[in-house]
Amino acid sequence: MSFNLLKGKKGIIFGALDANSIAWKTAETIHAEGGTFVLTNAPIAMRMGQIDELAKKTGSKIIPADATSVEDLDNLVTQSMEILGGKIDFVLHAIGMSVNVRKGRAYTDEKYDFTTKGWDVSALSFHKVMQSLYKADAMNEWGSIVALTYMAAQRTFPDYNDMADNKAYLESVARSFGYFFGKEKKVRVNTISQSPTATTAGQGVKGFNSFISYAEKMSPLGNATAQDCADYTVTLFSDLTRKVTMQNLFHDGGFSNTGVSQEVIDRFSE
Repeated sequence: MSFNLLKGKKGIIFGALDANSIAWKTAETIHAEGGTFVLTNAPIAMRMGQIDELAKKTGSKIIPADATSVEDLDNLVTQSMEILGGKIDFVLHAIGMSVNVRKGRAYTDEKYDFTTKGWDVSALSFHKVMQSLYKADAMNEWGSIVALTYMAAQRTFPDYNDMADNKAYLESVARSFGYFFGKEKKVRVNTISQSPTATTAGQGVKGFNSFISYAEKMSPLGNATAQDCADYTVTLFSDLTRKVTMQNLFHDGGFSNTGVSQEVIDRFSE
């Protein structure tokens, strides 16, 4: 069911890889709610995914961009405004990658070149995206910028590795840049701390299926799906949440505020 929550709104979506990704589901939901957008991802990610299919389905243009390159991002912002016919109302940052995780390096045995690359892609890129938007005065007043995070920024999940540090940095960037974007341009910036979700990127984390099973047992409402996250993101892009900014918003079925559930107690009482 569509409510036309984003009718007339224009934006940029980073990170749609395939039909399992949150960015993909969000793009479909934004399209259903009347929004238009440009899709972007790194060239290597575009070769791995099916972004052309999503672009065709939603009538969107694709602009390849390396989110760690300021030059690429400046070009992306300029081209997006040309394609969309004006300033931007919403941006989704759904990018994350750890080379240490991909290479099987333990947190206690990081290769720091890998760490730096993962931090740049997963966290510093969010600052770079917003700086490009800010300097170009590309956002409409009351626009909304959202990045996806995970609660390993607050609690320790051993196998999440250096991605936990990246997410903590990402959330800090949202608060810090959110102040300036709000004060000077009336643009809001938030992060969504999503349940563990069966995306292509998420499944690269060791023990990920156990993460999902445990969170499902701990969450009073159960895990939030990729589609649930897409729906929530749309509310943050809409005019219904104009005064919500600089927040890390837990979207996890109650997991973040549950000490222990009866299901977990029962499991360890067997």
